[in-house]
Amino acid sequence: MVKTKAKTLRLVSLGILSAIIIVLQVLTTYFPTKPFPITLALIPIIIGSALFDEKAGAFLGGVFSVVVLIMCAIGADLGGAMVWNASPILCILVCMVKGVCAGYVSGLLYRLIAKKNSIIATITAGFIAPVVNTGIFITGLALFFKDILVTWAGGSDLLYYVIFGLTGINFLVELGVNMVLSPVIIKILHAIKKTNKQQVAI
Repeated sequence: MVKTKAKTLRLVSLGILSAIIIVLQVLTTYFPTKPFPITLALIPIIIGSALFDEKAGAFLGGVFSVVVLIMCAIGADLGGAMVWNASPILCILVCMVKGVCAGYVSGLLYRLIAKKNSIIATITAGFIAPVVNTGIFITGLALFFKDILVTWAGGSDLLYYVIFGLTGINFLVELGVNMVLSPVIIKILHAIKKTNKQQVAI
């Protein structure tokens, strides 16, 4: 009975977090940031991975990746659309790997560190998610879409462009938002975990 309630709570929670991810990613896709939108959907991914485990984080990261791919395919994400048009298969590969890994790694580190300190664990998860997401994205572009990067760079130094022009501002905003919201995330996690325990015990 208790296990059934726990599974139900997990499914419902992941469903709610997935809906939040979809809304956040669709909204931020239309923000005037070029060539790629700022990713705020990492926040519910971090919450989900911390609430449950790295598998939940990977699932939520996958939801995020699917939304990104849809935005690329329909042309809403302008930079992503160029990558999609160059190679849909490689675009799918890069997007899915970066999202899933961001959720999985943040969840794994949270679980390992939370045994000693939940606050440090939350801050670490909030830090590592955008690092993994952006790191894999840049690596994927460099490996599979170098010609597009060269075109975007417009003759400037490619490394400088990638770090300071392509993803630098987005990454710093994403990292900053996660760090600023870490105390809020901690309170949310404690409140949800307390509620979940009470509901499961009933």
